[in-house]
Amino acid sequence: MAELILASRSPHRRALLQRLGLPFRCIPADLDERRLPGETPAGLAMRLARAKATAVAQPGSLVIGSDQVAVIGTAVAGKPGGHAAATAQLRGLSGHSAVVLTAVVVLEPGSNRRAEHMDETRVHFRELSDAEIESYLKTEEPYDCAGAFKAEGLGITLFEKIESSDPTALIGLPLIWVTQALIAAGLNPLLRSAGR
Repeated sequence: MAELILASRSPHRRALLQRLGLPFRCIPADLDERRLPGETPAGLAMRLARAKATAVAQPGSLVIGSDQVAVIGTAVAGKPGGHAAATAQLRGLSGHSAVVLTAVVVLEPGSNRRAEHMDETRVHFRELSDAEIESYLKTEEPYDCAGAFKAEGLGITLFEKIESSDPTALIGLPLIWVTQALIAAGLNPLLRSAGR
């Protein structure tokens, strides 16, 4: 049976994949994640998901690669990297919405088969006071997260509502689609966890 590999160092993606009860290894892919000239947000997310899966692929493996891009209006919201940029991002999001694109690839290196999916989640932010923004940033320090928020933590308090076909996509890995892709590749989480 193929070894399952998650091409990520994200503890959130690891925790999501652990829900399926399958043994897997995490191998991070070190890539230049800068956007290429003229590249669309969806194109960026999918290119990086593919590149991550390809970078760690090994014979006899089944690899999951994923990447996220947050879009505010027509602009890609990068990782703020520090307090001032994060404050500016959250002020810009206050009372508005962002679209989070989550690209995922399941790659079978031995067969060269690849399944791809793009999940779109719309996050509506409530009106945020400067005090709330400051408190949130001091508590979670989401400086390595696109858009300066983490839905899996206290960031959920920033939202008015979330529109999505898969609630796990916003955290980083759309498990509904991933499960279907794994089953298509011959790895059924329900049957494996039952010892069959």
